[in-house]
Amino acid sequence: MGTYQLIFLNWVLSSIFSVLKIRVDYNFYSFSKKKMYILKKIQEKILFKPFFLNKKRFHSRIRIESDGGQSMENLKKMAGIKAAEFVSDGMVVGLGTGSTAYYFVEEIGRRIKEEGLQITAVTTSSVTSKQAEGLNIPLKSIDQVDLVDVTVDGADEVDSQFNGIKGGGGALLMEKVVATPSKEYIWVVDESKLVEKLGAFKLPVEVVQYGAEQVFRRFERAGYKPSFREKDGQRFVTDMQNFIIDLALDVIEDPITFGQELDHIVGVVEHGLFNQMVDKVIVAGRDGVQILTSKKGK
Repeated sequence: MGTYQLIFLNWVLSSIFSVLKIRVDYNFYSFSKKKMYILKKIQEKILFKPFFLNKKRFHSRIRIESDGGQSMENLKKMAGIKAAEFVSDGMVVGLGTGSTAYYFVEEIGRRIKEEGLQITAVTTSSVTSKQAEGLNIPLKSIDQVDLVDVTVDGADEVDSQFNGIKGGGGALLMEKVVATPSKEYIWVVDESKLVEKLGAFKLPVEVVQYGAEQVFRRFERAGYKPSFREKDGQRFVTDMQNFIIDLALDVIEDPITFGQELDHIVGVVEHGLFNQMVDKVIVAGRDGVQILTSKKGK
């Protein structure tokens, strides 16, 4: 490569990084749609193919912030409304908990009021129960139904094998209780929740209050970097009157094996690994809404 070519290449690379203004935040790379367009044009001209132009977002933590595009709340709303299309008259419906499931519950309430939709719902938390009651959604306890036709819930992380972490809202035990007897289990997420490997989001573990310190110290000795979840300066107490210990694992190499390990710890009521349980994942992103189907759901 000649001197002028080296000078030109140096100028191109400097321009790219100047235009990008890459901001690193827990393995996220954020850049605007306009800047992505410029990069693609440069790529076409000089056949330069940087790793962050890979479109396989399921195997990355790339989030593209659109100039004047969809906000995160709009993406969540899109996913929630799409999920409501899987609900029809006569169904028993599981209502999830969290910021994305909220919009699903709102859409079900709207359909009951405006379209005369007739369903019975079971909820996964006191928060969702209160929301459903305010929307006049008929409710039953999970023990009053034999099966749940469809449950729609959010997720904090989803990997490429359709394993997930849930429990950011503190309702993981009730969520798993409702998910287990569900004929179809659907997650609604925005595209930032799709990851190659689980673990960047702290893994919630629900433990009984009696002996919670013993479990905590066991996690410390194992190097899991535990912390008791708190709310208003006090230990957070779940609807089932348990504590939550969050594990800062960074990466979970084998979610299934790790879930089995947690299952055998005395004092652990439930954990936030929802392994190979989901049938569909509805993903809202800058390109619209996509529906990913697991092998279980095929």
